[in-house]
Amino acid sequence: MTDSKNTILAIVLSAIVLIGWQYFYAMPQAEKQKQQQLQTQLQTPKPATPGQPGQTAAPGAPPIPGQAAQPGTVGAPLSRAAALATSPRVAIATDSMQGSISLKGGRIDDVSLLKFRETVDPKSPPIVLLSPSGSEEPFYAEFGWSASTPDVKVPGTDTLWTQKGAGALDVGHPVTLTWTNGSGLEFTRTVSVDDKFLFTIKDDVANKGDKPATLFPYALISRHGTPKTAGYYILHEGPIGILGDSLQEKNYKDLDEKKEFSFANTKGWLGFTDKYWAAALLPDPNANMLKAKFSGDTIGTLKTYQSDYIMDAQTIAPGGTGSASTRLFAGAKEVKVVNAYDTALKLDRFDRVIDWGWFYFITKPLFTLIDYLYRLVGNFGLAILIVTVMIKAAFFPLANKSYASMAKMKAVQPQMAALKLRYPDDKAKQQQELMELYKKEKINPLAGCLPIAVQIPVFFSLYKVLFVTIEMRHAPFFGWIHDLSAPDPTNIFNLFGLIPFDPTMVPGIGHFLHVGAWGVIMGITMWAQMKLNPTPPDPTQAMIFNWMPLIFTFMLASFPAGLVIYWAWNNSLSVAQQSIIMRKHGAKIELFDNIKAMFAKKKAEG
Repeated sequence: MTDSKNTILAIVLSAIVLIGWQYFYAMPQAEKQKQQQLQTQLQTPKPATPGQPGQTAAPGAPPIPGQAAQPGTVGAPLSRAAALATSPRVAIATDSMQGSISLKGGRIDDVSLLKFRETVDPKSPPIVLLSPSGSEEPFYAEFGWSASTPDVKVPGTDTLWTQKGAGALDVGHPVTLTWTNGSGLEFTRTVSVDDKFLFTIKDDVANKGDKPATLFPYALISRHGTPKTAGYYILHEGPIGILGDSLQEKNYKDLDEKKEFSFANTKGWLGFTDKYWAAALLPDPNANMLKAKFSGDTIGTLKTYQSDYIMDAQTIAPGGTGSASTRLFAGAKEVKVVNAYDTALKLDRFDRVIDWGWFYFITKPLFTLIDYLYRLVGNFGLAILIVTVMIKAAFFPLANKSYASMAKMKAVQPQMAALKLRYPDDKAKQQQELMELYKKEKINPLAGCLPIAVQIPVFFSLYKVLFVTIEMRHAPFFGWIHDLSAPDPTNIFNLFGLIPFDPTMVPGIGHFLHVGAWGVIMGITMWAQMKLNPTPPDPTQAMIFNWMPLIFTFMLASFPAGLVIYWAWNNSLSVAQQSIIMRKHGAKIELFDNIKAMFAKKKAEG
C-alpha cells in the first residue's frame, strides 16, 4: 500500500507539471496565435487624436478626458514618424531616453528606451514605449485640469502650448509650457526628468480674472488597440496599481467585459504593465485621489483602454493660484531602479509592478541572490549554477534522508518481488507483508518524493525570475546561448540548424518539437537520475517512469534556456549526490542495467 502511495504521489506530481505546462504554456500560446489572427482580421482605422469627455467621474467632479475620437479624425493609422510630425514638439534627450513632448495637448507620447534593444543585436532599434495618437499603437500620458462648469476653459487635447525658453528636456534642464485661456486663467506646466525613467509634472494655474474657478487636477494613461501580450497565465500584463490596501491586477479582457473598475477616495498608484516595461502614474503618496479607475471603450471595432485619476477640487480665487503635481514612470522594470523609486518616493509597494508571483517571499530574494552573484562572476548563467549548488546544500539534510531511504528500498527489491510470487492472487496480503517489510527495514517510501515536492516552489520561483525580470533579458551564457530568457535556439529535429526546416511550424504539435542541445542534456540527466530510483514492482508503473524523462524533455525543452540549464545542472548534482549516498548505504549503482538488458534480450532473440 505504501509503495503504491509513493508511486501515486510521483505520478500526481508529474501530472501537476503536465497540466501546468498545458494550462500555463500550450493553451496561452494557442490563444495568443488565435488572438493575433483575429486582430489581423479586425484591423481597423485608428483615431488620430483622442477626444473629450464622455466618461463618468466621481460624484461632484467633472468627467475626466476620455478616449472618444473627434469627428473627422478617424482614418488609416499613420506611420509613427508621420504621427509625430502632426504637432510641434519639445525633444526629450537623456542618456536613458529619447523622444518628445507634444505641444498640442501637452502630452508625453513619444518615448524610446535607448539602453534596451529589440533583439540581442546591439545595433537593433531601441524599444519604443510610448507613441502618439494617430500612430499604429498609441500609448501616451496626459495631464491637466477639469473644470466644475463648462464655461471655464481649461487646456484640452487640442490646446497648443507654448514653450517658455528653448532647449530639450534633459536631466537638470526642465521644460516649461504655458497657455492662457483668454478669460483670466494662466496655466503653466513644468516637466522635469531624471537619469532613468521618471518624469515629474507640475501644473500651476494663476487666476487673474474677477471670478473664482473650481478645478480638479487629473492624469491619465491611454492605450489604443489591444496590446500584444506574452499570453502566459502566470504573467500579468495590463492595468495594474496599488489602490487602497490592495494590489489591483486587471487584464484587457476584464475591461472589455466590465468597461470600468473604479476606486473612490483612495491613495496609491496605477498604470499599465507589460512583461518588461511599464507606464504608471505616481501621485503624491499622501494625496487623496477623489477617484481612480481602469476603463475600456470601443470606437467602432477599435478597443481603447485607460488608467486615470482625478484629485480633490481646488477653488482658485481671483488673484490666487493653484498647483498640482504628479510623476510618470515610463521605462524598463529594472529591479534596482523600481526598488529605488519605491523607497525614495515613499510609494506603496511599487516593486509589485514587477510580477514576482505567488511566491513573492521566495522569488524576490532569489533574484537578489542571483543578481549579487552575477556582479561577482559577471555571468547570469554562472550565477544560476552557483545558486543551484547553494540550494542543493540547503536541502542536503532532507535529500540525505530521502536517498538513504531509497537505497534501502532498492536493496529490498528482490524481497518485494518474492512477495509477489508468494501471494500472486492476494493483493491485500501482498500489501500487508510489504508494510511489514518496510517497518522491519525502517523504510519510508514517501521520502523519495518529498525533496521534489519541497523544491517545487523554488523551481517555480526561479522560473519567474528568469521569465519576468528584465535583467535576464538578452543575458548571455556561453556558446550558442545568447539570451537566458529565451528558449535554446538549436533544435535536434533540424540537426541543430543543418537542415533548413523549422519544426515548430508543424501544425498541432509544433510547440512540442523545440528540443535544443540543452534540452537533450536535460533529458539525459533526468533519465540518469530516474535510473537511480528503485524500479516500481508493477510493470505499468515501471513503464510510466521509463517514459517520463522523454515526456518531460519534450515538455520543458522550450522553456527559457536559463531554466533548462538549471534543471540539467540540478539533475547532474542530484545524480552525483544520490549515487554517493546510496552507495554508502549498500545500494548497487548501475545506470545502464536496462540498456544492457535490452541489448542482451535482442541478441538472445536473434
